[in-house]
Amino acid sequence: MRLLLVFALTLPIFAGAAEPTPMELKIQASIDHDRRTDADRERDRNRQPKEVLTFVGLQNDMHVLELLPGSGWYTKILGPVLEENGKLYLSIGTNSVSAMIADKPGFSTTEIIPFDGIAQSTTEEHRATVPEFSFGVRKLDLVLTFRNLHNFDAAGRANLNAAAFEVLNKGGRYAVVDHTRRHMQPDSYEVWRRIDPVQVIKEVQAAGFKLVDYSDLHYKPDDELRYEVGRKTVTGNTDRFTLLFEKP
Repeated sequence: MRLLLVFALTLPIFAGAAEPTPMELKIQASIDHDRRTDADRERDRNRQPKEVLTFVGLQNDMHVLELLPGSGWYTKILGPVLEENGKLYLSIGTNSVSAMIADKPGFSTTEIIPFDGIAQSTTEEHRATVPEFSFGVRKLDLVLTFRNLHNFDAAGRANLNAAAFEVLNKGGRYAVVDHTRRHMQPDSYEVWRRIDPVQVIKEVQAAGFKLVDYSDLHYKPDDELRYEVGRKTVTGNTDRFTLLFEKP
């Protein structure tokens, strides 16, 4: 009798478990592909790419712009997902990723938008800046930037946000992930690669966006928000905010 009762109580839990959507399966297939290295896979548990891309609403027929793709950690997932029915653009800091995708399966519709406007900030130590500019494309569905805004001074961030706004369709979305800094904490060497999420929200809204959602996927309760994100005691376990904006 007790066994039957336990089964009856647990059955709704299993019955209510959602089946993965076709899009989630497509993202997971790209994550599992052997184009990704063991080093790439080691970061999956921390970065949770399937959950992040599901949260931002990625669909395989979208036109998407990834800013500052670095060595292409997310590009290796995004390009193949979008190859058949959509398109991936990459821009700003694409030198490393250019060689990675050149003539490779999965990236036939991935396109690099050249950009050479990055300069050293003259107002904020350690940071870069960019002038007012345009990506030269329009009517995109999604702009993504992962752990990048902290690298730019206030003027540079304003120009990046404005360019992202310009490139999107009405209803298009702008997703920002970055390392969390305590609200109103003064700048210092220890926290220069962190940024206040409240500040980011205000700056992105100033560009014309509205905040539509946020996620705690990368909430790390044991990150004290005090130390440089590259420290051995912190790296790989930094608290990050995940914000989703929309162009009205």
